[in-house]
Amino acid sequence: MDEPALDLTGVVLSPQKELVRIFYKEMWDHADKSLIPSIFLPDFTFRGSLGPSLVGHSQFAGYVDFVTAAFGNYTTDMLVLIEEGNRVSGKMRFHGYHRQEMFGVPPSGRHVWWTGMPIFTFDGSKVRDLYVLGDIYGLIERMRST
Repeated sequence: MDEPALDLTGVVLSPQKELVRIFYKEMWDHADKSLIPSIFLPDFTFRGSLGPSLVGHSQFAGYVDFVTAAFGNYTTDMLVLIEEGNRVSGKMRFHGYHRQEMFGVPPSGRHVWWTGMPIFTFDGSKVRDLYVLGDIYGLIERMRST
């Protein structure tokens, strides 16, 4: 975990990048599911590395519950943000304390982390699709480490 997180103090972000910041630093870091409708269209699609493909606010809220139950003090470090047209991508570091079985690995209580690369596709001011590819093998290795 040597790569420093972005320091966005005093930085004015584009509206799309600001919504991505809200998604990670306000919604995920605090498991604030009330923000989901302000970020995503009602029928948005999501594919994350830890679970199945999902559609809509309710299914995604269940995914938030799943991830935050499995990883205590779950948080995201934003390492890179890139914007091109109606898409924002980047490099993120996700981390938390492994407290539920994940990928067949029993809870270890260890602080674990993995990197991921999201692609947010916007339709107007909200996200229509979110695809996240993460380093699951690195996560599994860290959960199993002794």
